[in-house]
Amino acid sequence: MTALSHGENEGGGRCGDSSAKWMPRTENDELHRKDCNRRLARIDCVNNLHRPVAVFPGSFDPFHLGHYDIVARATQIFPQVVVGILDNPQKKSVFSPLERVEMISELYLGRDDVIVQSFTGLLVNFLKEVDANIIIRGMRAISDFEYEFQMALMNRRLYPNAETVFLTPKEEYSYLSSRLVREVVSLGGDVTGLVPESIRVLLEDRIDTLERPT
Repeated sequence: MTALSHGENEGGGRCGDSSAKWMPRTENDELHRKDCNRRLARIDCVNNLHRPVAVFPGSFDPFHLGHYDIVARATQIFPQVVVGILDNPQKKSVFSPLERVEMISELYLGRDDVIVQSFTGLLVNFLKEVDANIIIRGMRAISDFEYEFQMALMNRRLYPNAETVFLTPKEEYSYLSSRLVREVVSLGGDVTGLVPESIRVLLEDRIDTLERPT
């Protein structure tokens, strides 16, 4: 079996690979080249049309490297990810929703594939607002599954078009949570390597406002 039987060609291109144009070996291959490139263009177009926007919701108080890793994985699947910061007035937070939007937005300056926005109320209403139907949730351990499964079914009940995609972070972040980060900082611990450096500095500036575990 020759290399060409796998879709390769001597010019280095591959039929079905949109990263390279099919290069003809002879002038007689010009017609085939045009047809192949036309099909590649159609594949690119169809792929873009069928890759929906995804929403990664959470309180993110604070946004840690486990969250950052989930966003990185999500952007490999979806063309745009909206980090949706839940504004819950009944919950005491270290940073206001506006502060969290600003802090997280700074991590993605110059990128148009990540948008940071706050919302109130039901997540499904926010999905409709940003024209999305994919919910990204980070799954750290089996213990997360029951709660996340219930939430996924409820969101689908409220909005039948909603689909939940579970992603797992790197192993070194599998134990990490915003609550745990807050507790460590409140007790004077160092969270370097657990949160983005810019957020670590701001978090430690608020050490006096952090609620210490009892």
